Amino acid sequence: MKSEYGNDFVTVVDDDGNEIELEHLDTVEISGETYMAFLPADIDEDDEDFGMVILKVAVEGEEEVFVTVDDEQELESVFDVFSQRLFDEDEA
Repeated sequence: MKSEYGNDFVTVVDDDGNEIELEHLDTVEISGETYMAFLPADIDEDDEDFGMVILKVAVEGEEEVFVTVDDEQELESVFDVFSQRLFDEDEA
């Protein structure tokens, strides 16, 4: 994510009520849907087993909320877009 003010952090609550702090990496719009990529804020940068968290922005009533992407094909397609964008940004 390119920002002159630094990275953004959000706190989400999982299905078990646990709070998880995430660092926002990028946002893309694909076929009218908005997706956001995050990394867990507390990851060890030396740990190669961490994963990108991809959430879709949905509207519930008048409020925007994050929802998980349950369709594997949709998730893989969105992951590929984020990977390409983030890889290209690292090369710049």
